[in-house]
Amino acid sequence: MLRVDVGAAVVTSWRPAFDVDPVVVLRPHRRGHGDPAWRLDARGTVWRACTTPAGAVTLAVRRAGDHVRGSAWGPGAEWAIQGLPDLLGASDDDTGFVAHHPLVAQARALRPDLRLGSSGRVWDALVPAILEQKVTGKEAWRTWRELCCRFGEPAPGPAPEGMFVPPTPERVRAVPDWEWHRVGLDGGRRRALLAVASVANRLERAAELRGVRGRDLLRRVPGIGVWTAAEVAQRAWGDPDAVSFGDFHLAKTVGWALLGHDIDDVELRELLEPYAPQRQRAIRYLEGSGVKRPRFGPRYSPRDYRAF
Repeated sequence: MLRVDVGAAVVTSWRPAFDVDPVVVLRPHRRGHGDPAWRLDARGTVWRACTTPAGAVTLAVRRAGDHVRGSAWGPGAEWAIQGLPDLLGASDDDTGFVAHHPLVAQARALRPDLRLGSSGRVWDALVPAILEQKVTGKEAWRTWRELCCRFGEPAPGPAPEGMFVPPTPERVRAVPDWEWHRVGLDGGRRRALLAVASVANRLERAAELRGVRGRDLLRRVPGIGVWTAAEVAQRAWGDPDAVSFGDFHLAKTVGWALLGHDIDDVELRELLEPYAPQRQRAIRYLEGSGVKRPRFGPRYSPRDYRAF
């Protein structure tokens, strides 16, 4: 991987030894179409605004022929560029994966560029995961936008207009009580967010422990359960076996794709057992297959906790 400094930017050109589509690999980090920390421009460049141990960073990634080009600005630029290969799945290993269902095999053949990337950053995955607990996606994404724009900082460098770096743990702990109502966060999720903010540095070790040990470390914090730990593990260290049990849609979606009918979490665990220790990889293939569960009723109406 070639890395050079260009003015205030750190730039790299990397030729991966595998097929990779940065848009596909980085899409799990996007929180809704209006995510202020994630953008896709007309040239196919993915822009991410992130926190790092060294400070804020804006990272721009795009495919250029058989190379991936990355540019980073801000105090965390070096850290982000060094982690770019892993972010795009260089450390992902699907050795031993067997497609036990025809649909999984078909999806895998159609998407050889699907990789499980590792951001190496627990905090940036943990905050939105907490916001998404037990609410609709629209509710969670609205709060995420409010939190980033009110308490984050403008993305450094030539980032697209309106991009913000997520707030740091220190900034979250300093948010006044009344502001939590304005961003639309209820008491339970607020308590969980403040709890992880108070031990955020120690929780970053989960990305080093990885696997079950990493998820167990996250679950030591009150308000962090199986679902939230799995959502973080999938993004922070590309955990191939982290299944988001307890998700409102997941069991139904997988059941419909593989069996043609809804199932519950108990049946989901049994259905995915042959794929252990790569159950999440199988789910990603199913999600990329394009199979959709039919809708049988009206969608849930988003609630608004904001106080004006």
